[in-house]
Amino acid sequence: MRPFLLLFLLFPVLELFVFVKVSGAIGFFPALLLVILGSMLGVFVLRIAGLATALRARESLSRGELPAQTMLEGLMLALGGGLLILPGFISDVLGLVMLLPITRRLLANKMRRRAEEQAMHQRAFADDLQPRGGPAPREPLGREPNVIEGEFEHRDPK
Repeated sequence: MRPFLLLFLLFPVLELFVFVKVSGAIGFFPALLLVILGSMLGVFVLRIAGLATALRARESLSRGELPAQTMLEGLMLALGGGLLILPGFISDVLGLVMLLPITRRLLANKMRRRAEEQAMHQRAFADDLQPRGGPAPREPLGREPNVIEGEFEHRDPK
């Protein structure tokens, strides 16, 4: 959690530093215009990419395929568009890298492989958690106990 906190605090400082350096080189207003154009491009990409991803996913489903790769690439497009919307040059460069088809496919493939490995790892250890003929595990606190249905008859001892 600490690396994310550090990144969250450090990223705006880095963006501001790069903006000052770029505005010193090309001027304040051209640098500001580049940041605004980058944000407008991000909004445009998000609108177009969302619709295109939904259409591609629908086509995959109609062919009977799971649209996992399409959805991951759509996620990369959305993330790239979101990074373009953020003001700053570092986020714009990262967003443009995610929008390039080659890097987008590479990142989506890497995410898919990692998710598959994680799923296999969880399945492998899920078998170890199952009881093997021993007593039934106790229910954790806050959950309903197992209920056994049946009938009874009340007999008067007289």
